[in-house]
Amino acid sequence: MASIKLKFRTSSVQEKEGRLYYQVIHNRVARQIHTEYRIYSSEWDADHSNIILPTSVTPQRQAYLLSLKDTLDADRKKLLLVIARLDKEGQSYTADTVVDNFHEGKELHGIIGYTLELNEKLRRIGKKRMVARYKTTLNSLQRYLKGGDVPLEEVDGTTIQGYEQWLKDSGLCRNTTSFYIRNLRTIYNHAVDDGLVISSSPFKHVYTGIDKTVKRALPLEIIKQLKELDLSLNPRLELARDMFLFSFYTRGMSFIDMVYLKKSDLKNGILSYRRRKTGQLLTIAWEKCMQEIIERHPAVEGSIYLLPIIQPGTDERRQYKNASARINKHLRKIGEMAGLSTPLTMYVSRHSWASAAKEKKIPLSIISEGLGHDSELTTRIYLASLDTAEIDRANSLILRALQKDNP
Repeated sequence: MASIKLKFRTSSVQEKEGRLYYQVIHNRVARQIHTEYRIYSSEWDADHSNIILPTSVTPQRQAYLLSLKDTLDADRKKLLLVIARLDKEGQSYTADTVVDNFHEGKELHGIIGYTLELNEKLRRIGKKRMVARYKTTLNSLQRYLKGGDVPLEEVDGTTIQGYEQWLKDSGLCRNTTSFYIRNLRTIYNHAVDDGLVISSSPFKHVYTGIDKTVKRALPLEIIKQLKELDLSLNPRLELARDMFLFSFYTRGMSFIDMVYLKKSDLKNGILSYRRRKTGQLLTIAWEKCMQEIIERHPAVEGSIYLLPIIQPGTDERRQYKNASARINKHLRKIGEMAGLSTPLTMYVSRHSWASAAKEKKIPLSIISEGLGHDSELTTRIYLASLDTAEIDRANSLILRALQKDNP
């Protein structure tokens, strides 16, 4: 691997500025890169090959030297990047090759521009969910940068910490902030792997973990109160409430899985679907309460979907996201109407079903503590090994309890 040294050549005229230059050494052959950077001998630390700031210099001279230090640092990063790229190619090269590549002065990649290129590559190979995740982060980062861009070489700890603080100031919770930072870290690591930047570990001092969230569940008596609310005069609230109940009835099915249920998924009294998050195939015995919701909210004529949330042929992903936000907004209003202290969301139904199963003393071998686990992965492992008939019996037990006056 080639090495780089910053050198200082004194002026032949006493008390005049000397000139800085780079020495590139590879396979015992040295080449020089001349610069127009000039300093005095008193401003040069020969032992450490670095500029120093004498106490006697004027503020203007000090500002010049500080700016020059930044320029030299940028040059050094560029040279190291050139060498890293040449080493990665695995072909022999010379010190002259390093010098030539440095002088080519290729345009620096910005983090925004690179993310756009990366997303296009991922889109072409069908990585839709990854594209969507990176696009969300890209939109957020563009707002932070106010439409500008930052060269990859300049993405440092200060940049990332500033972005993290901006996310916090925007009112995002710690886990959501971490979601954006983790995505950005992955994008940055892609750039490192592509040889576009040498990692400076800019994510060292920001939070990239996942806090264990406090899970909230509603007891069966509250679920029953929500079920019995007369919302017929407000169709939007009624739809939101019924989507919450449908999720509860179907063992806490996630909203995205509900949205994409097809009419063909319901056959012979069995609802079958694959979780979009994991690809896991699940089957649920069809119950009367589920059918009542389908009849109360039929999909539009000709639709392939079971529920009236999205229409095929248009941007289905956008329809889902808009519907999710809209229904959760209406659920929060319903929660306020019912005097609930816990904000009502679609996700509450999932944990409520798991808690109801636990209260009914259904063995953990039948249904795990669900959302009380340290991670969703643990829950998926539990559910993947369960006998479907046992789960259906457990679900029937919970739904029968919901129909009683005193569950």
